[in-house]
Amino acid sequence: MHAPSDSDLLSAIGNTPLVDVSAGFAGQSRVWGKLESFNLGGSAKDRTARAMVADATSKGLLHPGAVAVESSSGNLGIALAREAVVGGWEFHCVVDPRTNQATLSMISALGAVLHPVREPDPETGDWLTARRNLVAQLKEDLGAVNLDQYSNRAAFDAHDQGTMREIVEQLGHAPELLAVAVSTTGTVGGCLRHIREHGYATKVVAVDAEGSVLFDGDRGERILPGYGAGVVTELSTAVSPDRVVRVPAAAAVSAARGLARATGFVPGASGGAVAYAVKQLIAEGAAEEVVAVFHDDGRAYLDTVYNDEWVAENIGGAL
Repeated sequence: MHAPSDSDLLSAIGNTPLVDVSAGFAGQSRVWGKLESFNLGGSAKDRTARAMVADATSKGLLHPGAVAVESSSGNLGIALAREAVVGGWEFHCVVDPRTNQATLSMISALGAVLHPVREPDPETGDWLTARRNLVAQLKEDLGAVNLDQYSNRAAFDAHDQGTMREIVEQLGHAPELLAVAVSTTGTVGGCLRHIREHGYATKVVAVDAEGSVLFDGDRGERILPGYGAGVVTELSTAVSPDRVVRVPAAAAVSAARGLARATGFVPGASGGAVAYAVKQLIAEGAAEEVVAVFHDDGRAYLDTVYNDEWVAENIGGAL
């Protein structure tokens, strides 16, 4: 596999827009949204996949005819399925019932093989643990490579040299505060590395889910995919955000819908969580300028986050 040229399909990854979304937030703070949905596959995971695949290719692990297996809640699966097409290798994606049907259809359209997990891990009740267990089994059965997004530090490179560098260049300076949803913690870890290596004063807020065990969180049920984790990822042990804000599913859904109607940008589930956290931070007077990283948009969530019947059945409460 080769590095993408200016005319390569994969050259459409990165350089996403930074736009003013202050209309979605009360108060005098300026809020910028980094819209990762403008990546080729519609999410920040395109950057992660590109970095992991480039690293594995340089080490001789991925090549035409190779087989790879990975666990994904959705977006990384799409990104790796596309990378497999371009690179000429076979991709197997382990998913669970929380993954949106539109995302599953896209992964299949790109020729990847889906392996759905039907039950959570019996010991922990966690879906991610069950997915990772199946990945380990498939890796052995298929003789496959596992890039392991939960421990692969190439993810930090993607968001250090990509996402955060772009934000600083687009603003013309480092922001006062950065809000990023966390799951594997690759995005926030890469952004933190860039900030600290350059000596910026930016405060970094990790936006996590209620029920996530990241950063000493208490395990609980998590309904929405895209943010939070049921295991302490290896990457997260190397990440030290300035603050963690935990957002319940109902608050994320309400904030996502509110942002859509106030700005015209329809965020995904994690974007709703980020929007809620930013509102709280502004209300506290935490910063006059905030950059919110929106990992994807709401197109894959129209049947869940933006569907009244689904919300009433799965989350409940008035929105």
